[in-house]
Amino acid sequence: METGAVIDAGGRAAVTAAVASVAGLVAQLAGAVACPSSLPHQTDHTADADPLREFSEACLEGLEVLARVESAAASVKIRLLAAYAEATAALEAPPASAQEASAREMSLVAEVACVLTLGERAASALLWEAQALATSLPATLDALQAGTIAWQHARIVVDETDGLPPSAVSALESHFFGPKAPDAARCATPGELVPSRFRRKVRAWRERHHPESLENRHAKSVADRRMEYTPDRDGMGWISLYLPGDTACAVWNRASALGRGLQGADEPRTLTQIRADIAAGLLLGSAKRQPGEVPSPKADVLVTVPVFSLLGLTDEPAEVDGFGPVPASIARRLVAEGASSFYRVLVDPRDGASLEIGRTSYRLPASLKRWLRMRDGACTFPGCSNQSLDNENDHLTAWQDGGTTGVSNLGQVCPKHHRLKHTFAWTPARATHNAPPGWISPTGRHYPPEQQDREPPHWPAGCTPHAASPLEHATMMYLAA
Repeated sequence: METGAVIDAGGRAAVTAAVASVAGLVAQLAGAVACPSSLPHQTDHTADADPLREFSEACLEGLEVLARVESAAASVKIRLLAAYAEATAALEAPPASAQEASAREMSLVAEVACVLTLGERAASALLWEAQALATSLPATLDALQAGTIAWQHARIVVDETDGLPPSAVSALESHFFGPKAPDAARCATPGELVPSRFRRKVRAWRERHHPESLENRHAKSVADRRMEYTPDRDGMGWISLYLPGDTACAVWNRASALGRGLQGADEPRTLTQIRADIAAGLLLGSAKRQPGEVPSPKADVLVTVPVFSLLGLTDEPAEVDGFGPVPASIARRLVAEGASSFYRVLVDPRDGASLEIGRTSYRLPASLKRWLRMRDGACTFPGCSNQSLDNENDHLTAWQDGGTTGVSNLGQVCPKHHRLKHTFAWTPARATHNAPPGWISPTGRHYPPEQQDREPPHWPAGCTPHAASPLEHATMMYLAA
């Protein structure tokens, strides 16, 4: 959208339409609050209809309408902010100096802060987000107005496109909000993903398709590694480390593994408390290493890397389980320095090796466990981001009910949601060889599975892929034991 388009005839019409859509939704919601049965839902008119169940369903549908109202209202706020900022600039003559321009910006921010009862820093950030959405991210703003995404999703798109050239911004937005999205590779629209999971998707796509290679950006960012300390109330304080992604992920996994090993009947601490105690103990203990020497991660780290990238023929990013895309050099270093206990599996995601082993064994072989970690990536329950190392392998159809020990009848689930499945009416849907299971709630709602955004690897220059080559989508998977 060109500068000035926010307050031209089309921009004004968009604002008017947004306001009208919110008014309609608010009217619908007001009617639902007064009479929940007025919400459009399927009602069982048979003699054994349960009024309380119908009321419960109407409450859920009312929440869905309210979520759309909140999204549409956020879109109106964004359009009004962008239009106000643009109209204010149009009413003034060009600033005579940088000082005058800065003073006008401060006045604009102060006015918005007072109207919305915000701090000036928050008002400034909101104006920046409004400008980005109204001028560079029209499809995202339209999705917000339609209620198909929440305000948090829109903010994530703004944040992750910051600093990208216009062509890259358009490509990212088109991937997630274009007319062909969602596609079979994702099986979930942005609004169906909780914001934290959506951010992982957006960031992973951004890292893979950034105009500047991840290798170069990582090399620059390594210089910014640091430790920070922040005192907190109640006699507490925060310590944070900004580290290369593979090292940070390995530190977390190592602390988690040690913590799980200490848990037991006589251990009163939670895993969260044990992690903190382990980290403090290691940092305050005697260190035999030279200052500045960082060991190669030896904790459980699952790294997926395209085979040509591993061989050094391309610089395609690798994927670290629990973190996301990392430079290929990190994957090569993990392989080179990660000790001799790496399992190596060459995988063709077009069909893969047969992992179905029927009902000959209840227990999963190690190869099948590794396959599930690569397929699911995290707990499969809707919105859960619990990573692979803490999850349990669950038979979707129970073994005692005739369920087989095969990849299409297995899914990763964290301990909390594993208990929920067996104690309440949450039911996993069937999985496939390459797709994790979705879930069906006690109210009958189906929540589709979230699949990983896998892409074909890059081929080295001068190398033409053969249509039948098993390396077309090959990846190398390494699991440090």
